[in-house]
Amino acid sequence: MTADADVRAWWQALGLPGLIDLHVHFLPERMERRVWHHFDNGGPLMGDGWRIEYRWPVRERLARLREMGVAAFPALAYAHKPGMAADLNAWTLDFARRTPECIPSATFFPEPGVLDYVTRALADGVKIFKVHLQVGAFDPRAPELDAVWGTLAETGTPVVVHASSVPVPGGCVGVEPISGVLRRHPRLRVVVAHLGMPEYDDFFDLARRYERVVLDTTMTFTDFAERGMPFPIRLKEELRVLGLAGKVVLGSDFPTIPHTYAHQLYALERLGMGDDWLRSVCWQNAQGMV
Repeated sequence: MTADADVRAWWQALGLPGLIDLHVHFLPERMERRVWHHFDNGGPLMGDGWRIEYRWPVRERLARLREMGVAAFPALAYAHKPGMAADLNAWTLDFARRTPECIPSATFFPEPGVLDYVTRALADGVKIFKVHLQVGAFDPRAPELDAVWGTLAETGTPVVVHASSVPVPGGCVGVEPISGVLRRHPRLRVVVAHLGMPEYDDFFDLARRYERVVLDTTMTFTDFAERGMPFPIRLKEELRVLGLAGKVVLGSDFPTIPHTYAHQLYALERLGMGDDWLRSVCWQNAQGMV
């Protein structure tokens, strides 16, 4: 598979009804411009940055996802300072209401009132949350968040957590901060972004130890990732076992990726894990989560 035009035939050949991608971003226009500026110019949170493959208007990006058969995806806005999460949540909920394929998503930040707006978001139909510990530069073990994590554990609501040192170290990343949360809330449904790249071993261990911790494939195994943060061959068999056990899900980081969407799927296929593994990762494992 070499182009996005091939994606639909690819998943159809697997006997799937489409793809579920749990790591997609749509942001308010002003925020999106600022995020893309960081990708274009690099900086302390981005290293050298990279060229965004899908630097397109929203309508065109949605059309591409639909053409490829991405049947479900969240918007995954994330707060990086106090006072912005509630407004972002209102935006992402409205976006989901206007976009049938979009899974309602929300975010949070350690601040006064955080439990109130998280509870309100759940009541409004949010199915998945996103926090970015590198960009947000906050400790997930902050006292203000303890009741939030507890609520999400009780409701079984997944949280996509950027917890590893990719693209560069910063914030409260690494396995220990989020491990501290899981020790207090072992039933929390954490989706570890990027398979925990580059701290693969640590986050694979987390997935082994906690029933509801899963890993998303975002940018992993692609030519871009393999050049700088290659996946350890010693973990390949464990990746196969975890995927078949429901603990690996498809993620892409669309649209802010330096390659085509099809290349992410090709990178998964060339691992040689087999069709059952691909079906599990690209549809079945996420189907029961959101």
